[in-house]
Amino acid sequence: MPEVKCSVSNCNYWEQGNQCKADVVMIEIDQHATAQFNAEFAGESFDSNHQDTAVKVKDTCCHTFEKKRK
Repeated sequence: MPEVKCSVSNCNYWEQGNQCKADVVMIEIDQHATAQFNAEFAGESFDSNHQDTAVKVKDTCCHTFEKKRK
């Protein structure tokens, strides 16, 4: 898996050095930000059979985020 950088330190998968330690990373366009694709976040499956395009970086979002448990 490639190195994935993340600056969202309150994510369960964030680790020192702004590294994402999730097994799977799902990135979606903002248009689908509130859609539920029956995903098991940072788990084994996502509905990734659809394809979209983004014009700018800010048009995308990470669906792997899971708030860190205390």
